[in-house]
Amino acid sequence: MKALAINGSSRRDGNTADMLNLVLGELEKAGCETEHIQLAGHTINPCQACFACAGKSNCVFGDDIFQELYRKMSEADAIVVGSPTYSADVSSTLKAVIDRASVVSDTNPGMFRHKVGGAVAVARRAGAVNVVDTIHRFFLNKEMYVAGSTYWNIAYGRLPGEAMNDAEGVACMKNLGQNIAWLLKKFR
Repeated sequence: MKALAINGSSRRDGNTADMLNLVLGELEKAGCETEHIQLAGHTINPCQACFACAGKSNCVFGDDIFQELYRKMSEADAIVVGSPTYSADVSSTLKAVIDRASVVSDTNPGMFRHKVGGAVAVARRAGAVNVVDTIHRFFLNKEMYVAGSTYWNIAYGRLPGEAMNDAEGVACMKNLGQNIAWLLKKFR
């Protein structure tokens, strides 16, 4: 079983990375092979809506890391997507990934069918439910199974490391990882 975490934060190794690592830690305990890709420092170009990806297994433009990222998404059994809350939604870099992955998989139906998805959001104050909703809509529109936790998969913190002080958020992330592992084992 393979689980891929995509960190949409512009800040490398910040709060979003901490929360994703908690989820991945639980998946590793369950025997999953995990990988954590941080988008910080990378530019993901927006979708050009050219539909040249139709009948292909990836976007035709290879001038950023999207092709590699999409290949890893296609190979994973579970995809955990995390983002800080920027203007009450996902980061623009992560939104570009979602848009491009959506078009490639729309023109090649079934590429994400029956994978397990988990959403992670980090916020300073508010707007994080929108982040979870954006990620969940991507998963659901691609025929993925969405794992949940004991509450919204949200943690609160502003400066790096602060979200680790959110005991309820930390517990939700660990439970999310356990629930993804449970689903993966059931589907295997």
